[in-house]
Amino acid sequence: MNLMIVEDEPRLRNNLALDIPWEEHGIQVIGLAASGEEVVALFDRKKPDIILADIQMPGMNGLELAEWVNARDPLVKMILLSGHDSFDYARKAVELGISKYLLKPAGDTEIVNAVLQAAGDLKKHLDQLHNVSLFQEKWKQHLPNLREMFLLNWLHGKYSPWEIQWRSRDVQFPIDSIGHYCVALLDMDPLAADESRFTERDTSLLHSSLFYITQETLQQGSVWVAPDRDGATAVLFATEGSPDTEGFLHQVNASIGKLLGIVRECLKITASAGISGVAAKPRELNQLYEQAREALQRRIVYGNNIAVTYQDRFETETRHHSYPDIERELEVGLDTGNAEKCGSSLQKLWTFMLGEARTVDEVNEALFYFSSLFIRLIQQRGGSVKEVAGPYLLYLQNLQSFSTKEQVYEFLTNILERLQHYLAEKRGAAGHKMVDAVLQMIEEGLHEELSLHAVADRLFINSSYLSRLFKQETGKAFSSYVLERKMERAKSALQEGAKVYDAASGVGFRDVSYFTKVFRKFWGITPREMARN
Repeated sequence: MNLMIVEDEPRLRNNLALDIPWEEHGIQVIGLAASGEEVVALFDRKKPDIILADIQMPGMNGLELAEWVNARDPLVKMILLSGHDSFDYARKAVELGISKYLLKPAGDTEIVNAVLQAAGDLKKHLDQLHNVSLFQEKWKQHLPNLREMFLLNWLHGKYSPWEIQWRSRDVQFPIDSIGHYCVALLDMDPLAADESRFTERDTSLLHSSLFYITQETLQQGSVWVAPDRDGATAVLFATEGSPDTEGFLHQVNASIGKLLGIVRECLKITASAGISGVAAKPRELNQLYEQAREALQRRIVYGNNIAVTYQDRFETETRHHSYPDIERELEVGLDTGNAEKCGSSLQKLWTFMLGEARTVDEVNEALFYFSSLFIRLIQQRGGSVKEVAGPYLLYLQNLQSFSTKEQVYEFLTNILERLQHYLAEKRGAAGHKMVDAVLQMIEEGLHEELSLHAVADRLFINSSYLSRLFKQETGKAFSSYVLERKMERAKSALQEGAKVYDAASGVGFRDVSYFTKVFRKFWGITPREMARN
């Protein structure tokens, strides 16, 4: 939960923010304000969940602020601190729905308990507001779109086999009951030269029309439709059990042929389709999609207004060296710095590509694949192939120069490790640069009231992320580091002859007594004693 503290007296404001270990209670202080007007200015940018505010402040007082906050965002919880046991104040607080009304001087424990109670009340309210039945209703409303997205990613090979299984359950797609699959890809034909009703500017309209006609005509039972890239429409046909493959294809062809006729009748222009072969395994859907796409491309040979079936039985048998699900695992391993995932993915690709290679040509084809794969992986991540490969560049360009497959695999493992090291350094350099910028801000702003959220705002990043990054890079929490630097700066100033007031002011403390308290807690002696040493 995010907490904003509002107190016009600097010493009390700092006490509330720094003396209470809020993070240990799951509370993050995201803003400090000296007045109600400052809260109004910061409110939309900080988005507090809870506001702890003094009632008596110059300008807008705490009650007026509570009224403004309640009108702006009724979910925000308000806790008010008052120096007077006033019945009118308490009555007004009740009317405004204030979470807690505390009398000064309230102890740290009492304040923490009030904030935690407000956080608990807010969580209960949010749970009631967003209850399970409401989410289920929203889920049902969005389910068709989620299914379309799932189907499209599945067709494009963006899921590994295990992802297909659990994602299909998420969108209630009956994958376990399906026996065989077939994919069709439809697209509007190019407009004829003498077409007067439509122009190229109507392309999006025609593609949308094709999608909706297909959806209305075919999407029922075991047929699913999804909009594809470049305006095409993808259709997945499925059947239970183990049907006659040719009979299944006849059924698909008849359905697509009828659909193309409906499109022609409705729009008075034609569309064409590519139809894949049949497969029984969910992980083969990407291959079916590629077959349908290849079949659709053949309309350039056979003309428009046609449904072309991928005739794999009559094609020259070739081995397909494309395994997008495993490639994606490798990419995820690289992007997350997971060396184990990278290694296992490379092993899988190696087994698929070279496990069944029996001829020199098949081995060479696989080596070309690995060479292009690694070059692509490097370039997609903004790297220089020459920089990453280093002295091994010539070998990466010509894997055929190795004598054995074992040598090639060892080389690819080394290149993969070099790429991982390069990406780790790249990620680390970005973190170092950001922390360096924070360290410079701290050194230049020791005379100010420095806070994590203020620095994060200046860098336009999330304060929680900055907190973790700072601790990871420096080994210290932001607040601890700032306090350490302030105390060291103050110590140096005192030893150089500065007065206590000037030393306190130089590190952002306006209240000398509060500075003395913090200084003594840090160094074990008072500022005056330090000045005499």
